[in-house]
Amino acid sequence: MSDNATDIAVVGFAHAPHVSETWGTTNGVEMLAPCFRELYADLGISTPDIDFWCSGSSDYLAGRAFSFISAIDSIGAVPPINESHVEMDAAWALYEAWVKLRSGQAQTALVYGFGKASAGTLRQILTLQTDPYLVAPLGPDAYSMAGLQARAGIDAGRWTERDMAEVAARSAARGAAVDESDIEKLLAAAYVADPLRAHDIAPITDGAAAIVLAVGDRARELCERPAWLTGMAHYIDTPILGARDLTASQSTTLAAKAVTGGDASGFDVAELHNQFSHEQLILAQAIGLDEHTRINPSGGPLAGNPMFAAGLERIGFAAKEIINGTANRALAHASSGPALQQNLVATLEAK
Repeated sequence: MSDNATDIAVVGFAHAPHVSETWGTTNGVEMLAPCFRELYADLGISTPDIDFWCSGSSDYLAGRAFSFISAIDSIGAVPPINESHVEMDAAWALYEAWVKLRSGQAQTALVYGFGKASAGTLRQILTLQTDPYLVAPLGPDAYSMAGLQARAGIDAGRWTERDMAEVAARSAARGAAVDESDIEKLLAAAYVADPLRAHDIAPITDGAAAIVLAVGDRARELCERPAWLTGMAHYIDTPILGARDLTASQSTTLAAKAVTGGDASGFDVAELHNQFSHEQLILAQAIGLDEHTRINPSGGPLAGNPMFAAGLERIGFAAKEIINGTANRALAHASSGPALQQNLVATLEAK
């Protein structure tokens, strides 16, 4: 095995279909089990080969206590496992697993996240993320808070509604050329929460995702072309919306500088966790991406946004580009909270 415990890579990624509604329970078992089977088959491993498990989900979204405990049914009762959980997007569960592997306590880890957003009224449930004393009692839903942010950027001259429509059109095209008439059709649509239209808002999506991490030589055994994690950092902004500039993302800038040294050029691919079209414009500038980087070739969250798994998917899709040989360097971003409150940035590359 490698003596360098910090040499960690993504060796496998699987995700459930992005659908507007599933028949299963809110503990995610029905979505997770196929993801695990896919990873086992692709990597030639089984449950005992995983040293550490870590998940991300939300009991508020599931509408039940300890839904993450029920989700362990997808792993199985035998053999006993070493497991942990975070009550947020599973990208932060991957961060915990990354730290676990860096400390030398494990050689492999499987990280997963799940969410059944169709089980409730998502835009109202997300209000519970806000300050419970001063903001939540006012009842601002997720679309309204994002609309305030989008309007602030338009009024400040940072972007236009056309810029937002272009982001949505590119996400729908998944890398294909975008026709001007397509953008005009989007701009002719009615508002959902001025200045947001339906195409500016990530769809309600049920889903799950899973990633396998491995250290050093073990990663090379499991994957011909591992996606090596060269850096990961996350920062948080104040939850008080009126106390920060909503047209920028300071926490994203800090996280990006921590892992890129302030130079975000040279990335072939960037997967950004923008749940609204204008957020992609904020994030690209905050990170410092240039025109040579392909942003969200997967379609991004505007094409499918499984709550508490979408951030993990950004890392997975970025890693897949490297594993498949279509990229040498990739950047992934995950977000949590209203108006891009908390942000994580990871860098990956082939070696």
